[in-house]
Amino acid sequence: MINAIIETGGKQYSVNVGDVLQVEKLEKNIGDKIIFDALFINDESQIKFGKNANNVKVSAEVTGQGKADKIIVFKYNPKKRTRKKYGHRQPFTEIKITEIK
Repeated sequence: MINAIIETGGKQYSVNVGDVLQVEKLEKNIGDKIIFDALFINDESQIKFGKNANNVKVSAEVTGQGKADKIIVFKYNPKKRTRKKYGHRQPFTEIKITEIK
């Protein structure tokens, strides 16, 4: 099994073929193909990273767009009568890894 590390949205993800993961929102439609450059490759015979892994591409397909669960942010200063409450839902893109080559 080939394991790869890709970078998108300022974060790195360890992926295998068939993995479904949620990444930071990408401006793509459902069904679009995305190609990522691999930062690190581990197949069972050898390990490649840096310039050796630059020619390895990871293909993925967009399977959905959505928003994560709401988080509540509550700021409170005691003795000053200040309260602030608001929520946030982070948008994401769901992708499925189809090929590592």
